[in-house]
Amino acid sequence: MAETASESSRILAEARASLVRQQAGGRRVGGKSIGRRSAELKRLHLARKAARIAFAVMAILLAALVAGLVIDGIGFTGIVVTVLAMIAAVGVLAAFPRLKVPDLAALNRGDVRTMVARTELWLEAQRPALPAPAVTLIDQIGVQLDGLGLQLEGVDPAEPAVSEVRKLVGEHLPGMVESYRRIPANMRREQREGRNADQQLTEGLGKISAEIDAVTRQLAAGDLDALAVRGRFLDYKYGDGLEPSAHQISGPQLSGPQLAAPKAAS
Repeated sequence: MAETASESSRILAEARASLVRQQAGGRRVGGKSIGRRSAELKRLHLARKAARIAFAVMAILLAALVAGLVIDGIGFTGIVVTVLAMIAAVGVLAAFPRLKVPDLAALNRGDVRTMVARTELWLEAQRPALPAPAVTLIDQIGVQLDGLGLQLEGVDPAEPAVSEVRKLVGEHLPGMVESYRRIPANMRREQREGRNADQQLTEGLGKISAEIDAVTRQLAAGDLDALAVRGRFLDYKYGDGLEPSAHQISGPQLSGPQLAAPKAAS
């Protein structure tokens, strides 16, 4: 049994290393974390996995110990079976359950911390499908969302300005990215009114990034009244959509929110 205990220590060490490599259940969710809140969700997910693995390994060792006491030793075969059972438990529990990407409709639910974390995690998962300039902006926005989230935590949730900022972060920002993803890949480079979908997405994300920065600064200054009447983000609207016109589509027309740069400040 001493050999089994030594082997279990090695397996637990390998499990910890595996969890670090796994980064959320054996599959990288959108690559690196773009913000602290999404990284926090991943760490919590990994901690729960580690706890389940430790519990499973200890349960297997306990079962082997009890069996050894009952039958006066489990022998070499029993030790091998015990080690294989621990390896299997570590492998399965390190891979499953995977960290799920939040549903688009659920991003704006819960408190501010939860909203920011879910939005960051969702944006991370979309990065592989976005053009390089947009990915750079997504990473930048992730950092900005952390700052905005901190400012919102100190504000009364009942303030109208908070509700509008939540719409911007939890609905309009991901809605813009989702609209882009719904466009067939072979149509994203087609020019429409002088711009293609990649350019419109990048421009729109750039303006939302600037808006988040401006809102964060105004929240930091405590000027909620001025923030509440800003035409730059209240009831955010999209201008020219990214969806191709009807004559460009062979088949059903795309549905969903249009993707474009936000309207300029009023």
